[in-house]
Amino acid sequence: MTFFVGGSNFFKIHDTLLPFFITFAVELEIIKMLLHKWLTIFGRYLILMGRTFSVPERMRMFWKQYVKEMAQLGVNSIGIVLLISFFIGAVICIQMKLNIESPWMPRWVAGYTTREIMLLEFSSSIMCLILAGKVGSNIASELGTMRVTQQIDALEIMGVNSACYLILPKIMGMLTIMPLLVIFSSGMGIMGAYATSYIGHIMPPDDLTVGLQHDFVPWFMWMSIIKSQFFAFIISSVPAFCGYTVEGGSVNVGKASTDAVVTSSVLILFSDVFLTQLLS
Repeated sequence: MTFFVGGSNFFKIHDTLLPFFITFAVELEIIKMLLHKWLTIFGRYLILMGRTFSVPERMRMFWKQYVKEMAQLGVNSIGIVLLISFFIGAVICIQMKLNIESPWMPRWVAGYTTREIMLLEFSSSIMCLILAGKVGSNIASELGTMRVTQQIDALEIMGVNSACYLILPKIMGMLTIMPLLVIFSSGMGIMGAYATSYIGHIMPPDDLTVGLQHDFVPWFMWMSIIKSQFFAFIISSVPAFCGYTVEGGSVNVGKASTDAVVTSSVLILFSDVFLTQLLS
């Protein structure tokens, strides 16, 4: 059996090819819908960021909110950052000592690899992934609750730029405190490595010190800080967008909080690849 397109004999499609073309058409339509949805969301995000990065109407109030957000989002996260970094640094040192070192390699290689891992990836990328869960959900749930309880609408009625008033202090606070969190994370990871040396007797402290000091490249520390600035912007702006634009009730606030964490984590991983290639 043969199917004729438009009644013409020039294009003959066999019955066995019809399912393929139908499936292809459906998939193409789905891709177009998803692309349109993503571009629409991205456009709304850019518009919101345009409203956010404007001159605050009252600088005194902005500085007050800025200090408050820096303490709430950054200072309150120091504890979890130090705790995780300490144990991760200890675990990395143990793993490097037990699984990588051999009679054919220098004894300081465990300290060297621990320092490189903490500086290049953990303190900037992995730590920001952890903060995306803590800080991102906090921002999204806070702004989402304000949206569904019409507090943001009240600010708009009073003539206040609610995006600048609510979101800009969060972004600036995270951008300010993130380099300090990266430095604290790197330092605490090295302290965890020393803890395995002095307490666990995994390796002599002198060998660990030699490895930590061997062939140190100061640019790696700056690269970690630069990467963390991009990640800090993602952690603060994306959840703010998800919470600010939420619609519905409390269930939608929870969904927006989940979407904020997932989206921020994915964007951090994608940007980490490009930033590492660009800055290395």
